[in-house]
Amino acid sequence: MTKRMGYRDWRWLALWWHNFFLLWSTIDSQTRYTISEELKQGSVVGKLAKDLGLGLSEVFDRKLRVASEAGKQYFNVDAGKGELVVNERIDRETLCGQSASCVLPLQVVIENPLQLHRIEVEIRDINDNSPSFLTKELTLKIAESTVAGMHFPLESAEDPDVGSNSLKSYTISKDDCFSLKVNELRNGRKLPELVIERALDREKKSVHQLLLTALDGGNPVRSGTSQITIIVLDNNDNVPLFENNVYKVSMNENSPKGTFMVKLKATDNDEGQNGEVKYTFGERTPESVLSTFDINPVTGEMFLKGELDSESAANYEIDVVAKDEGIPEMEGHCSVQVEVIDLNDNPPEIVLTSKPSPVREDAPRGTVVALIGARDRDSGNNGKVTLQLPKGHPFSLKPSFSNNYALVTSGVLDRESFSEYNIEITATDSGSPPLTTKKTIPVSIIDVNDNPPKFTQPSYNVFLKENGPPGSMLSSVSASDLDFGDNAKISYSILDSKVQDVSVSSYVYINSDNGSIYSMHSFDYEKLKVFQILLQAKDHGSPSLSSNATVHVFILDQNDNAPAVIYPSAALGSLSHQKMPRSAKAGCLVTKVTAVDADSGHNAWISYRLAEATDTSLFSVNLYTGEVRTKRAVSEQDDSSQRLLIDIQDDGVPVQSATVTLAILVEDGLHEPISDLRQKAPEPSKKSGRIALYLIISLASVSVLSLVTFIILAVKCVRNSRSSGSCCMRRDDLDGYKNPNRNLQIQLNTDGPIKYVEVLGGDMLSQSQSFRSCLSPMSEFSDFTFVKPSSTTDFKEMINVLDASLPDSAWTFESQQVSGELYHCNDYDS
Repeated sequence: MTKRMGYRDWRWLALWWHNFFLLWSTIDSQTRYTISEELKQGSVVGKLAKDLGLGLSEVFDRKLRVASEAGKQYFNVDAGKGELVVNERIDRETLCGQSASCVLPLQVVIENPLQLHRIEVEIRDINDNSPSFLTKELTLKIAESTVAGMHFPLESAEDPDVGSNSLKSYTISKDDCFSLKVNELRNGRKLPELVIERALDREKKSVHQLLLTALDGGNPVRSGTSQITIIVLDNNDNVPLFENNVYKVSMNENSPKGTFMVKLKATDNDEGQNGEVKYTFGERTPESVLSTFDINPVTGEMFLKGELDSESAANYEIDVVAKDEGIPEMEGHCSVQVEVIDLNDNPPEIVLTSKPSPVREDAPRGTVVALIGARDRDSGNNGKVTLQLPKGHPFSLKPSFSNNYALVTSGVLDRESFSEYNIEITATDSGSPPLTTKKTIPVSIIDVNDNPPKFTQPSYNVFLKENGPPGSMLSSVSASDLDFGDNAKISYSILDSKVQDVSVSSYVYINSDNGSIYSMHSFDYEKLKVFQILLQAKDHGSPSLSSNATVHVFILDQNDNAPAVIYPSAALGSLSHQKMPRSAKAGCLVTKVTAVDADSGHNAWISYRLAEATDTSLFSVNLYTGEVRTKRAVSEQDDSSQRLLIDIQDDGVPVQSATVTLAILVEDGLHEPISDLRQKAPEPSKKSGRIALYLIISLASVSVLSLVTFIILAVKCVRNSRSSGSCCMRRDDLDGYKNPNRNLQIQLNTDGPIKYVEVLGGDMLSQSQSFRSCLSPMSEFSDFTFVKPSSTTDFKEMINVLDASLPDSAWTFESQQVSGELYHCNDYDS
C-alpha cells in the first residue's frame, strides 16, 4: 500500500526547491543570479568561472574574487570549482527592507590582466516572517449610544516579507455586534477597521472580546493575532473630527529642532468636557517617530523634535489621535505624512575596487592600472557623482558601469622621468552647492631596459711612460645608465682589434666591474708609439644595451737608448784608423763622427766632446756636428800617431753616452784626402764639370719644389694658428709625407739649441733609411749628414720635406763613408 505524501511533506519539498534552485541570466551583457534568502553558508549561487569564460586553472592564476558594493561580504568564490557560493546568511528584510526588488550588485575582479565584471544577485523573499501587531492587547471604549455603521480604526499588522509573502488579509472572531472592514491605502498598506453592526447595549453586555488575526499570502500561510477588548460606555455620543483625514508636510533634512510643521484641528460637537479635544500620537506610534516629532496636546501644532536624515528615512506616516474629555471619551484619527527633502549634505566617496598595480614603462595606451568606484548617499542630482583627473598625467578614467571607472594609461610612460605618480582623483556631485572629495592613488612605474649605458666622454686620451711595470693602471673609464636595478648594472669589456697584427687584449685588460684599464706588459716607445682601445659598456638588462668609447694610448719616450755610432763603422773594429798629411793647416777636416739615438725629442739630441787626446792642442771636435778638425797647423815636432777618445752623449735624463776611439796617423808627403770645404775647390775636369752642372740643375729643381711646398705649409700653418692660437708643425701634419712603400716618417724639432729634422723609414737604426739635418746656431753653415738611401725616390722625398721645412737655410751636403767608401760633395748655397 503506497503511502500518500502529506501536505507538510509537499511544503518542505517546495521550500527546498525554492531555496536551492538557481536562476542566472544575462541582461545588457550583465550576469544575474537569483537565489532565495536564508541559504546556508557554502550554498552554490552559480558557476561563475564558466559564465565568465574562464577555466578552472585561471581562477587561481588570475586571482578571481568578488567585492560587494553593499559593504558586507555575503558571497565568495570557491577557487577549486570556480563557483560563486554564499559566504554568510542573507536576510532579505535586513538587507532591502520592504523594497519589492532586492538585488545585490557584485564586482568581479580578475587580475593579469586586470579586468572588472559586474554581476547581480537577486535575493528572493521566502515566507520566514509572520505578521505581527505592535500591541498584542488593545482596549477600546465605545459608548452604548454609538450608532450602527460607526468605524473604529484598528492597529495594522506588520510583515517584513514582500510580494506574495506579505500581509494579505485580516479576520476577526465572530460577534453579532461587530464586523471587520479592511481599507487599502494608496501605498498598498491595509488598515483594518472595526464596524458596529448594531446598537450596543451596555446593560446586556458591557465587555466584548474579539480576536483580530492578520494573514499573509505565503505558502504555508503565516499569521499574527491581537486581542481586542471592547468596553461599552454610556453617553458622549460625538467623536472629534479632523478637518482633513490626511495632512502632508515637506521638510528639509537640515531643518533645525523646534521647526514648526503643521497645525492640526479637530472639532467635537459635544458641549463641555465632552467637546474639549486633546491631541496625541497614536498608541502604536514607533519610537523613531516619537523621538523625532512632537505635538502640542492643546493646540495640535506639530514641531520637529529631533534631526531628519533623508538617507535614513525619506518618509514618515504619523497617526495622530484627537480625544475628548467626555465619559466615555471619544477619539478621532488622522494621518500626517512627512516627506523629508534631500539636501546635498553627504560628500561623494571614492572606493578602490582593486589596489593599483605597478605598470611597465612600455605599457601600451589603455592598460588598466586600477578599478575605482564612486558613490554618494544623497539622492537625485545630489547623488550623481563625476570623477576627474588633473591634467599633465599620462592617465585617464574610463567609465564602465554605474559609477565604476577603470584607471588606464593614456600616454607614454618614462620611469627615468617619473618613477612614481601620485594621482589625485576628484569626485564631485551635482548638488547645489556641489561637494567634492579627493583621493590620492600612488602608481609605481616598473623599469624597462630602454637606456643604453653612456660613457662620461666619447674618447679618452691616456699618456703612458714607456718601460712601466706590467699590471700598472693606465686609466679608469666610467659609464652611467639611467635605468634601474639590473638594467643599470654595467659591465666593461674590450672589443677585439689589432695593434701591430696582435690582438689589443694582449696589451691591456679591463676590470669589468669598475672600468679600470691595466697594462699586460711593459711598452717600448721605439716599437709602439700610439694605439687605441675600443671599449664597450653593456648593461645587464634583457635584452642588454651597450655603447662604445675609444681610448687613445700615447706612449711617452724615456731616455732608455744610448747613442749608436754610425761612422766610423763598428765593422772596422773598436779602433778607427784615419790618415792625415803633416802639411794640414789649421781648420782642416780630419774626419767626422756620426751617431744616432733611437729615442726622440730631447732624449735624441746628441753632442760630441773630446774626452782624451794625445795632444789636446792639435784637434777639436764640433759639439753638434761631430767634425774633427785641426786647431793649428801640424808641425814636425808633433807625433806621427795621434789617439783621440770622443765621448758622445744625448740630452736625456739620465744621460746616456757612447765613446769612439780614433787612431790618426800623420804622414809626410801625403796629399790631403779631405780638404776644408771652405777652401776653394780645384779646377774641375770636364767630366767633373758635367756632374756639377747636373747637380746644380737638380738642386734648382728641388728648390722650386721646396718653395711650392713651403707656400702650402705656410697657408696650413696660418689656418692652424687661427684655430689654435699657435703656429707649429705637428707630427700629424708631417704624417702626410709618409711613403706608403717605405713607411717614411718625418720628425721636426725646433726646440733647444739644436734644431733637427728626422726622416725615419722602418728601423731607426737602419743606416740605409735614416736621415738627419742638424742646424747649429754656432755654425755658419748647416750641415746635412745622411746615409745613402736605398732608392732615389726616398731621397727626393727627403729633400722635398727638408727644403720645405727649412727654406732659409744654406745647405752644405757632405757624405760619410758607407760600406767603407768615402765621397766628396762641393759646396753650394741654396
